[in-house]
Amino acid sequence: MLPATGNLFAALPAAGAAEEEFATLLTLPGVRVERIVSRGHSTPGSEWYDQAWDEWVLVFAGEAAILIHGEAEPRRLGRGDWLFLPRHVRHRVTYTAPDTPTVWLAVHAGEDAS
Repeated sequence: MLPATGNLFAALPAAGAAEEEFATLLTLPGVRVERIVSRGHSTPGSEWYDQAWDEWVLVFAGEAAILIHGEAEPRRLGRGDWLFLPRHVRHRVTYTAPDTPTVWLAVHAGEDAS
């Protein structure tokens, strides 16, 4: 494998994108690192993520809120905030800033992550 470089803020999707953008930056056995860009996106109201791998997310820009199943209020995340979600912890994104890109770095770990 050769060394690689990039910029987390390069080629951000335009405002008004219908879908969040997911870009895999690195894949190694049992680990996947991705950039997620959200602009007012959220998880549909009745859906929950229930992943078979651990996930660590860091917000580099923008803001978001994630509701953990069983908690009364979403956890608010802003620039520099991170959250660790162990596998099978049900969660959903309830808010991302509509007027500015929310740029996340997500690290997925575990045998089902890559």
